[in-house]
Amino acid sequence: MSAANRPSRSASSRNPLRASIVLLLTMTVALGGWAQQGSSPQSGGNQQTQQSGQQKPSAPEAGGPEGDIGPIAIPKKKPEETAPPALPPKPKEIEGMPSYSLTVDVPLVTLDAMVLTKDGQFIPNLQKDHFRVLEDNVPQKIQGFQRTEAPITAVLLVEFANTNYRFMYDALRAAYAFADTMQKNDYVAVVEYDMKPIILQDFTNDKNAVYGALNMLRVPGFSESNVFDALYDTLDRLDQIEGRKVVVLVGSGRDTFSKISYDQVMKKIKDTPNVTIFTISTGRALLEWYDARYGMHPEARLRMMDYLQADNQMNTFAKLSGGRWFNPRMEGEFRGIFRDVAQSVRNQYTLSYRPTNTKLDGTFRKLKIELVQPGTDKPLIVKDQRGKELKYNVVARDGYTARRQVE
Repeated sequence: MSAANRPSRSASSRNPLRASIVLLLTMTVALGGWAQQGSSPQSGGNQQTQQSGQQKPSAPEAGGPEGDIGPIAIPKKKPEETAPPALPPKPKEIEGMPSYSLTVDVPLVTLDAMVLTKDGQFIPNLQKDHFRVLEDNVPQKIQGFQRTEAPITAVLLVEFANTNYRFMYDALRAAYAFADTMQKNDYVAVVEYDMKPIILQDFTNDKNAVYGALNMLRVPGFSESNVFDALYDTLDRLDQIEGRKVVVLVGSGRDTFSKISYDQVMKKIKDTPNVTIFTISTGRALLEWYDARYGMHPEARLRMMDYLQADNQMNTFAKLSGGRWFNPRMEGEFRGIFRDVAQSVRNQYTLSYRPTNTKLDGTFRKLKIELVQPGTDKPLIVKDQRGKELKYNVVARDGYTARRQVE
C-alpha cells in the first residue's frame, strides 16, 4: 500500500461514525419532544414543588381524589347532564277505555243523637247549624244531617232468674207496652238469660209472637244471672244485621260468674258503633218490692252495695252506646219507661262527618255533641210554647273505635 492512499482510507473510515452520532442526536431530540408532550402539567408542577420544597398544589377545578401520580382529573358534567331525568310521557288515552285513579278515602262517621228535656220529651225542629261535633276536643265539619224516623230492629234482653222471678214476672208484663208500639216494618226479638242467653223469639214483626215469648217466662230454672255473657253474645249476633239496632236490657245488672269480663263487654260496646243500648235496672225497685211485702231483710240490706255497683254498670252500658238508663223505684213505672224507650228510638237526629284525624290506627276517639247558636259557639237556648227556657240533654255515644288499616 502507498502513502498517498492512507489519508483517503482514514477519511472513509470516519464517515460511518459521524453518521451514527447524527442519528443518535436525532433520536434524542425526538424522544425529548415525545416526553415533553406526554408529561402532564401536574407532574411537572409536582416535580418543581418537590425540588423547591413547597406544598403540593390543590387539585384543579375538576379534580378528584389523590392517586399515586397526583390528583386524578375528573371532567365536570355539563348542566344538562346534572338535571334530573325527564318524566316519561303520559300515556295516550284510548277512546272507549275508562281512566282510573287510586285514592284513599277517610271512613264516614255516623252518629245518632237524642235531644231530650229533663222530663224525657224529644225536642223537634232542630237544624244542622244547631249541632257541633267534637272528636277528641277537635271540631268536625258536619256533612250529613237528618231527623231519623226509621223502623227499629230491637232485642228485648231480659234477666229471669229464680232469685227474683215473682218480681220480674210482674215487671216484664210491662214490656207489652214496648210491643204495643211496634209498627209495620219493625222487628223485635226476645232473649232471656240466667246462666246463658236463650232465644225465646227470633226477629219478627208480629206483635202476638212477642207477647207469646214474654208469656213463656213462667218458672226460672237457675239463680245465676250472667249479664256480661248475655250482652256480649247479643252484640255479637247483631253484628251480622245491617242498619241501626237497639238492645233493651232489663235486669238487676248483677253478674254471677260470666266467662266474659266487664272490660271485655266494654270493649265490645266500643267496637259496635251502630247499636244503642237502653238499660232498665230492676234492683232498686226489687228492694222496694220486698220491703213493702216482707220488710227489708238484713241480708237484702247487705246486697244493697251489690245493686249500687250493678246500677253503675247498667248506666255505663247505656251512656257509652248513646242510649238511656232508667232506674225506677216502683213497679208501676215500668210501663211508662218502655213507652219512653220506644219514643226515644224513633225520634233521633242522625249526623255524619269525615274526621280530621285520618289515621286508621284502631284507637278510641272521644265524642261530644253540643247544641250551639248558629254561627257561634254559644249554647243554644230552647224555649217552650210559653217562652219558658227549657233544660235539655243531648244523648249520644261517648266515642267510637277507629278502623284499622287492614279493615
